[in-house]
Amino acid sequence: MPGAQTQPGHAPSADSAAGLAAVVVGGGMSGLLAARGLAKAGITVTVLEAGEAWGGCVGRHTVGGLVLDSGAESFATRSTAVADLARDLGLGGNIVAPHPGGAWVQLPDGPQELPKTGVLGIPANPWDPEVRRSLGFAGSLRASLDRYLPASVGTSVAVTSVSSLVRARMGKRVLERLVAPVVGGVHSADPGLLDVDMVAPGLRAALRQHGSLAAAVASQREAVPNRNGSGTAKAGSAVGGLEGGMNTLVTALVAELRSQGVALVSGARVDSITRTESGWQATAAGTTYDAGWLVVALDGPAAVGLLEGALPELSALRPAAGPLVSLVTLVVDVPELDRRPRGTGILVAPQTEGIEAKALTHATAKWDWLAEEAGPGTHVLRLSYGRGEGVDSPESAAAQSVASLNDDALFEAALRDASTLLTVPIVREDVLDWDVVRWAGALPFAAVGHKQRVAEVRRVCAEAEGLTVVGGWLAGNGLAAVVADTSAQIDAVL
Repeated sequence: MPGAQTQPGHAPSADSAAGLAAVVVGGGMSGLLAARGLAKAGITVTVLEAGEAWGGCVGRHTVGGLVLDSGAESFATRSTAVADLARDLGLGGNIVAPHPGGAWVQLPDGPQELPKTGVLGIPANPWDPEVRRSLGFAGSLRASLDRYLPASVGTSVAVTSVSSLVRARMGKRVLERLVAPVVGGVHSADPGLLDVDMVAPGLRAALRQHGSLAAAVASQREAVPNRNGSGTAKAGSAVGGLEGGMNTLVTALVAELRSQGVALVSGARVDSITRTESGWQATAAGTTYDAGWLVVALDGPAAVGLLEGALPELSALRPAAGPLVSLVTLVVDVPELDRRPRGTGILVAPQTEGIEAKALTHATAKWDWLAEEAGPGTHVLRLSYGRGEGVDSPESAAAQSVASLNDDALFEAALRDASTLLTVPIVREDVLDWDVVRWAGALPFAAVGHKQRVAEVRRVCAEAEGLTVVGGWLAGNGLAAVVADTSAQIDAVL
């Protein structure tokens, strides 16, 4: 059987690492990062991936002769985790900021620029001109009452949703016109269902410290400079990217792992995981792999499904699957788009009628390197479909129905939505190439109470000797969260 065996319960210390075998189940970013940390400690590592591609949601595809990201196309700069990883992999010189044009939001009564300083769309200043244009005088007035409310409002309960926090402190208009479009675009979910402590870590703690939600947002944004070094970055610019796309991070990571002797086995879907006297066994495609240490780096439902036989306590902690998200990429020859009519892209408020997409990224307007590769008049547009609004809700059913359309139907919807959102007619004859990529359950659903569920999952797994579980469903959405959390988990093992 491949892999060496060790006594269970012995975490791989510096003295015991030599000769220890670890098996990582899942070749997404969390799995590859876990393998990297273990291999650096001298541990023999095998990574088992069900598919043929590495990196999970950080994927790539070629459309119109351009190599593009098929999943994540940027990373949050609220921490240095991703930038540090890129530098470690020799990609530090490729880190780029988006074009400073900023993002927009499509509201029922028309488009507006998203406010500059915000977290999840929550404004740092309700009277900022851009905020006031979106909210109106009454909406800004209600939002400004936040500063007079006790800090306990929205923080006294152990668990609360994004919606409950925003509505209590700033009112319905901020929630519907600013927060819901951002949360829908980023997390593909209703803010009423998401645990604020999972999707905006530290925000409630900052509220308690600074006394208001607006001040908490401002404190979190102060550390996010724009490309000129100031703290007044446009909305949508609190992210970074890599020249060539985020997929280059996976290419570099896989190359390093191979140079370290890590066995990367694709097309190896793990069918079962069992505990043995000497550790763990994972069976994939008829081959059984022995592991002194097992790392499970899958989505939540899949991870629980594999482990619940050995750890029955996990059955009650199975998370809900994330929504189906379909991404339609259009490469078009439309010179009128050179003027960036909606900045780097536009988010769509859920109550907006006549538009089925939840977001549009104008990639060639967002990334200067891509605009140079595409050339004048050629543009890359990416439209996102699918939003989880809650179990059995009509909104969720409708959003998921659209995301489930066949490729041709989604292409037609993308043409209609792009034309409306960008105010520039785009017809089939303008399209040089297009592609549809579907991500089923790729965005973890951080429902209210999920943080407590994560803590319980980690407690159960910590008691199972020789086991580590990582992934976005535990870390939270976004590459920055996954990189930081995976590193922390493996460091704890070592």
